[in-house]
Amino acid sequence: MSTHAPVVDRVVDRIEIADLFARFARLLDEKRWGDADTVFTEDVVVHSPRSGEIRGIDKVVGFMRQAEVEGEQTQHVTTDLLVDVDGDEATASANSLVYFYRDGRAPHLSSGLRLACTAVRTPAGWRLRESRTMLAWMREN
Repeated sequence: MSTHAPVVDRVVDRIEIADLFARFARLLDEKRWGDADTVFTEDVVVHSPRSGEIRGIDKVVGFMRQAEVEGEQTQHVTTDLLVDVDGDEATASANSLVYFYRDGRAPHLSSGLRLACTAVRTPAGWRLRESRTMLAWMREN
């Protein structure tokens, strides 16, 4: 972690980046694709087991819309967030548990993911410029 910024500024940055990860999870769970610009930069690059590599916010949103399964909901639980801020850029990693379910029913599928991201400070706040999702495990319930 860079020691050039005052401690309070570094703490605020870390809190804002933690909020960014929470907004990302909620965006996915609530299918609020129109709010993608509150999470991603326009030129975002997303790597995931389901999509491969996607470049650009419009293509990312298009993939998320296409990947929807009618009647299926998700609940993302993100934990173990590690953040390293260096000026206006940060690297962050976390673990994520994802539960796939239908309303009122127990999950029929769950998975454990590892997330590695690069966030950048923009005039609108911290946004993800790159996101890499790696599948650690999956279980059909």
